[in-house]
Amino acid sequence: MQTPDQPPAEPSAPRRSHLVEVHGDSWADPWHWLREQDDPATMEHLRAENAFTEAFLEPLQSLQATIYDEIRGRIKEDDNTVPEKDGDYYYYVRYEEGGQYPIYCRKYGSEEGREEILLDVNALAEGHDYTRVGVFENSPDHQLVAYGADFDGSEQYTIRVVDLATGETLPDTIPNTYYSLEWANDSRTFYYSVLDEHHRPVSIHRHTLGEDPGNDPVVYHEDDPRFFVGCGKSNSGRFIYVVAGGNNMSEWRFLDANDPDAELTLIEPRASDFEYDVVDHGDRFFIRHNGDGARDFMLSTTDITAPGWEHWTEFMAHEPGRPIRGVDAYRDHLVVGCRKDGLPQVMILRLDNGDSHYISGIEEEDFAISPRSGREFDTASLRFGYTSMKTPASVYDYDMETQERVLRKQQEIPSGYDGDEYETRRIWALARDGTAVPISVLMRKGTPVDGSAPLYLYGYGSYGLNMEASFSISALSLVDRGFIFAIAHIRGGMEMGWDWYENGKLLNKRNTFNDFIDCADYLIAEGYTSAGRIAAAGGSAGGMLMGAVVNERPDLFGCVVAHVPFVDVLNTMLDDTLPLTTMEYNEWGNPNDEGYYRYIRTYSPYDNVREQRYPPMLVTGGISDPRVTYWEPAKWVAKLRATRTDNNPLLLKIHMDSGHAGASGRFERIKEVAEEYAFVLNACGMVD
Repeated sequence: MQTPDQPPAEPSAPRRSHLVEVHGDSWADPWHWLREQDDPATMEHLRAENAFTEAFLEPLQSLQATIYDEIRGRIKEDDNTVPEKDGDYYYYVRYEEGGQYPIYCRKYGSEEGREEILLDVNALAEGHDYTRVGVFENSPDHQLVAYGADFDGSEQYTIRVVDLATGETLPDTIPNTYYSLEWANDSRTFYYSVLDEHHRPVSIHRHTLGEDPGNDPVVYHEDDPRFFVGCGKSNSGRFIYVVAGGNNMSEWRFLDANDPDAELTLIEPRASDFEYDVVDHGDRFFIRHNGDGARDFMLSTTDITAPGWEHWTEFMAHEPGRPIRGVDAYRDHLVVGCRKDGLPQVMILRLDNGDSHYISGIEEEDFAISPRSGREFDTASLRFGYTSMKTPASVYDYDMETQERVLRKQQEIPSGYDGDEYETRRIWALARDGTAVPISVLMRKGTPVDGSAPLYLYGYGSYGLNMEASFSISALSLVDRGFIFAIAHIRGGMEMGWDWYENGKLLNKRNTFNDFIDCADYLIAEGYTSAGRIAAAGGSAGGMLMGAVVNERPDLFGCVVAHVPFVDVLNTMLDDTLPLTTMEYNEWGNPNDEGYYRYIRTYSPYDNVREQRYPPMLVTGGISDPRVTYWEPAKWVAKLRATRTDNNPLLLKIHMDSGHAGASGRFERIKEVAEEYAFVLNACGMVD
């Protein structure tokens, strides 16, 4: 394994310790000054770290190039999505060979019609190191499109409007917006979300084409810093919904999409730990919610003219262990996304007689299936996606009446791929408290299960988000070199229902870390790998997971990769000026409460760095990241460098032109993956 000759030079400015005082405790934070982005010493430090990482990885450039070519060879560069019908048009996105960015297109009359290019993001990106389109919405009359563009990764979007008849970009330019944009049915008015000084989407404004955006009226403003605001349009096209969402809390309002000046109507006031969402159908709402003890959610219905809780009646009962994840309404059917036995399912209900069925015919033991919201309401055709760790992403059209399906597209692998050469498994590790934790496994057939194989173990386990067992063209570059690729479905997600989530948050958060460690121990005990042969990886809250488990059990891992890691948990949650802090009190706890403070301090990775040996580590961050600020990984690595007792590679790479999601171009993202995999292979002693 390659090792550095010497650590990076310290920054020229001295450390300036910051005294933290909370609940009678006090301690010095010597790396607090890295928060000062305008301080030349901070940038000097980050540049020194980046230079060191570049120098360390330089001998691996040939391997990186090989992996890059492998992954890129699996991409059909001149590809397109399956067109979606919207009125007389068919909308889709395509890529050109060599193009980094999508091209938004449509055809009139049929999928074989003449192509019309609506927005070429490659042209939009010229002169920019980073470009991402966050929202893209055509007007109901199909004459205009509005889109939001971000050019630095800060997730601060500027809305522009294009006249599709002339190709002209209209003067209606609106900065400082977020991910919400919906047209009223007059095709002259749209609603959008606006950020405050803390980068929180707190307002919905209404814009009429040709008017000064500075005078756009505020449709809704949120005063509670625990809530973000967004807007959406119903599948029927009848309503604009304005949603205030906090962690495990929500509050919905609606207005008539045919009347841009209409007032909002509240459906049901917010309440602690009460979450609901709404779809409309005819004269009634269908409401997915967790009220009345329905921890895994139930469906209720109510008349649109009487939307409040007191009028809700049960439509689909709560079933423990079958979490309902989402609902879509069509003319004759409801589509319900849920989970059974920890696996995703799609249920179809016919509204006139209550008949229901699940999409069936799935033969694999581990998979991912998801309905896709269509652009049309008056249809019996449902589009859904299917994949597994060995089955490329597939798109089907499904007749909800006849239950017949048509494969519209399966991800092509130009360089060649035979799924029969691989096998997937769904296995269960027993956690220390007796809980069975599912693990998804991919390997080449014939890979020895005798402890000799290296293993890449991915985890997340936060916010109730599920890590699905889906196909990855990148993972093949490890699996084809003898790795076993595994996903630990640890508590904190919602794979097994609401209890699975609640038992991995707040004062149960340590279960998330224990589960990951126990999954690693199980994989070792069952011969999938051995101690010191595991490459552990996670990003964002999964990066926090990496920080916690490597503090607890560094002996398990041959290396650790932590992307944009949320590791300075205590300091971040004490700073309510940061965008996500107040919203996430319900995820991690508010450390201004001493009980939560004491608990968070037991696991916060930055606060628990120890004088011990750590495995090789690669840590990344983004200078414009509003979710996990760049200084979290920077502070963590600085403290590790000053505290650890080993000389293993410890690499920090701060992307100086992007944010939370990394590079924006599809091929630039492959370079980042190739860099990570080269690091992993080197750490595992698999570089010639």
